[in-house]
Amino acid sequence: MGVYQRERIWWIDYYRLGRRYRERGSPIKAMAELALKKRHVEIAENKFLDVKKVQKIKFDDFADEYLQLHSKVNNRGWKTESYSINTLKKHFSGKYLHEITSHMVDIFKQELSKTLKPASVNRRLCTLKTMFNKAGFWGKFSGPNPVAMVKFFKLNNTRLRFLEKDEIVTLLAHCHDHLKGIVIVALNTGMRKAEILGLKWRDVDIKRNILYLRETKNGEKMEVPINEQVKTVLINTLRLPQSEYIFNYNGKRIVDIKRSYSTAVENSGIKDFTFHDLRHTFASHLVMNGVDLNTVRELLGHKTLQMTLRYSHLSANHKHKAVESLFKSIDTVWSQDPKFENE
Repeated sequence: MGVYQRERIWWIDYYRLGRRYRERGSPIKAMAELALKKRHVEIAENKFLDVKKVQKIKFDDFADEYLQLHSKVNNRGWKTESYSINTLKKHFSGKYLHEITSHMVDIFKQELSKTLKPASVNRRLCTLKTMFNKAGFWGKFSGPNPVAMVKFFKLNNTRLRFLEKDEIVTLLAHCHDHLKGIVIVALNTGMRKAEILGLKWRDVDIKRNILYLRETKNGEKMEVPINEQVKTVLINTLRLPQSEYIFNYNGKRIVDIKRSYSTAVENSGIKDFTFHDLRHTFASHLVMNGVDLNTVRELLGHKTLQMTLRYSHLSANHKHKAVESLFKSIDTVWSQDPKFENE
């Protein structure tokens, strides 16, 4: 706590009610120290940030508003996010937004880690962080985001599980009709579950063999090429006039397939295989069939090659092929050079 320099600017660092504040000060250290003293006086006199004007908004109320105005409107996987919000409401119930500090969030993180996996804890922290960002954007909260200084758990995202060809046949044989089409689309496009369940008939271009994803995990639009197997699924899927969604149940959008999918996997005798692993299966078989990694990256919608590199080891001979192709091109040059004719 005090003043510190960063990129030729002196910043001030202080606490109020357990919450840390850092502000841009001045290029001159003495001016920054003066600004820090002013903040200490304001805190002592209860005039900091004009405390009287702080909006008293209950976390529970804002959570409900966030779910309705943000999650349901912008997030295809809002049902999953609602579970995180329910967990957050149980912990922060009765608190005002401006009362929640980084210390409280750290306590929340510690308590959750006793019963949930690190990835599940991180999802709830991520939801909380987004909620405070949105609260600030809506003018319902001022001050630093209390989650910003909380460290998320480091995760091992190198897990790579995919099905062999015979396992794919077995899994499809144990899928009910409503599930089989969804699994086939996942295996042949690499699309995520939320993206598939959110597909609408307007997103299909049969003539051009393309599915249009209007919103992906990266927040970008994407064109997904489809093959004959996916086209067959779409053509054979009954289109109900009362539903705009391709995969629906009695005209209503399918929210989740967790139970039916788990049953199909269990009946197939396949161990430790999630729906997301269908995406890995798609990418793995592309690589094993000789498709270059950059094309796989584009098909998966990865922004960088780093995520796609996890599949590189599956192409056991791709380095050998590269060296052989180089040799062939050099050999052609050598064969045309008289100096090498007798060697």
